[in-house]
Amino acid sequence: MAAALLNKMGCEFFEAQSAGLEPGIINPLVIEALQELGMDISKNKTQRVFDVWKSGQIFQFVITVCSEAEAKGCPIFPGVTTRLHWPVDDPSKFTGTREEKLEQTRRVRNQIHAKIDSFCQEHCIRSVA
Repeated sequence: MAAALLNKMGCEFFEAQSAGLEPGIINPLVIEALQELGMDISKNKTQRVFDVWKSGQIFQFVITVCSEAEAKGCPIFPGVTTRLHWPVDDPSKFTGTREEKLEQTRRVRNQIHAKIDSFCQEHCIRSVA
């Protein structure tokens, strides 16, 4: 969710990638919550953070979005210039009815959106020539 939002909101300045400890499937409620903003991630593929690290790419920022309770399981990406941690709840752990879980997912989406908005205000500044 964070990578998709950053690519939309800061696309001119950043190219975000998403990776987790283990590849899996994208949560259908996350897909739905982003579709409400006109974003379709239903065809996106998941990847392991280790595979991204092995690719040799250099990143200026690594942003982790693991919850505080899961912070020990958050990936560590060596050699990065700046690491940011934005703790949010994991939508795959939500309980309740489908609508309750969707509402909680929207809340997380909005939290990430606000963080990215602040991040872009700080880092997406055009240089004046």
